Amino acid sequence: MQTTDTPPDEYLASLPESVRGDMTTLDEEIALAMHGRHRVVWEGRFWGGTEQRIIGYGDHRYTGRSGKSVDWFVVGLAAQKNYITVYVTAVDDGAYLAEGAAGRLGKAKVGRSSISFKRLADIDLPVLLELVGRANTLMPGA
Repeated sequence: MQTTDTPPDEYLASLPESVRGDMTTLDEEIALAMHGRHRVVWEGRFWGGTEQRIIGYGDHRYTGRSGKSVDWFVVGLAAQKNYITVYVTAVDDGAYLAEGAAGRLGKAKVGRSSISFKRLADIDLPVLLELVGRANTLMPGA
């Protein structure tokens, strides 16, 4: 995946009406929790081989398994075919933040760094924003 010149607001406006409101609200809340850090649309082939468009908040560089240095986002927001997904890539004491909060997030499918749900009303937004704020604190300076 790579960053694009597509403005995040243009991406949000292009979404189907059924998810646009929830995505716009989440974007506003995540941007506030990330304290104005870099916000950009990423596009391309994502894990698992699917084409994705993700709003990324904050910049992060890590070294992958191959030893190659990779640029990535700290938090990501994506509208997928059946779900809205928030990616929280931060780790604290060797554990992914998303996994650690799985039981407190509400009606969501939680992976290591992903939180997927059908609609905003399904999740506990304050808990999600707590994770985003914690990720912002854990990964400063990017």
